[in-house]
Amino acid sequence: MRVVAAMSGGVDSAVAAARMLDAGHEVVGVHLALSRSAATLRESARGCCTLEDAGDARRVADRLGIPFYVWDLAARFERDVVEDFVAEYEAGRTPNPCLRCNEKIKFAGLLDKAVALGFDAVATGHYAQVVEGAGGRELHRAVDTAKDQSYVLGVLDADQLARSFFPLGDTTKHRIREEAAARGFAVARKPDSHDICFIPDGDTRGFLARRLGEREGELVDAVSGEVVGTHAGTHGFTVGQRRGLGIDRSRLDGEPRFVVGVDAPRNRVLIGTGDLLGVDVVEGEHLRWCGPAPAGEVRVGAQVRAHGEEVPASAVVRDGRVSVRLDTRVRGVAPGQSVVLYEGTRVVGSATISGTGRAA
Repeated sequence: MRVVAAMSGGVDSAVAAARMLDAGHEVVGVHLALSRSAATLRESARGCCTLEDAGDARRVADRLGIPFYVWDLAARFERDVVEDFVAEYEAGRTPNPCLRCNEKIKFAGLLDKAVALGFDAVATGHYAQVVEGAGGRELHRAVDTAKDQSYVLGVLDADQLARSFFPLGDTTKHRIREEAAARGFAVARKPDSHDICFIPDGDTRGFLARRLGEREGELVDAVSGEVVGTHAGTHGFTVGQRRGLGIDRSRLDGEPRFVVGVDAPRNRVLIGTGDLLGVDVVEGEHLRWCGPAPAGEVRVGAQVRAHGEEVPASAVVRDGRVSVRLDTRVRGVAPGQSVVLYEGTRVVGSATISGTGRAA
């Protein structure tokens, strides 16, 4: 096959490209330029897509003896990922930009362009496995559960999965670094990048404030309706948040308080005790299936955050939406996050959380 290897400049994508070459494929390395103002050097381990990363990717490609190109998708990344991220927070939701990037950039923008240029597939350094099942290719969790990235790949549909390779899914991260060192890759000990790549200093609230400005509003007790403080914008808060609330604690009973709701239209943040955070009903929209859509009520495992635990659940798909009933309550589930459904290790699909609640 003719394969585009997405090369971020990190150790994982380097080994993924090498393994595809070892497997006998015709491989071309592609680095995605996603930042309009890439810094020369990383500001921290959080950043990615810098000039340094592009250079690291090019050196790996040179060592492998494969062609290497930089594709500029910065404008599309800004529109489909960054602007979407800001708009979601402005609306009082908590998005996962990595899922949106996989959906809109790596497995739409990159894959579509690769196919248009005559390539057969795309390979990335994600930790997940593709298994040939009776009904076609299936997406499964990685062997290394600590590094498993199947959650952020839950947005792939069957057609995208048919043209995707994840060569690292059967190996632990420790082994990948050893393999990179044995291959002579200078990136073997390079630190991993972390979410969110376009906020390299990790200050999400500051990033959003610069984009949206300050909009003073009230912090309201979710039970009594009493105003217990003020805030500079609902975009600085997410369900489950405890720190940085700015509460007048002299008016409280000493028990910890959390964000239990964000009412963006009324510019209010609802505050409550931890017992108000637990939910066992999750409603989802923007459904994406990695294979056939479930029919009727099905038993699944549900995961509501990238590094969260899988919870046994029942799911019902109806009228383009999914309702997930969790067997146990989960705390801090916010609209805008994604719920990814599993059958064993297989990814069934995903949905964007539109609402939560408690079963009667």
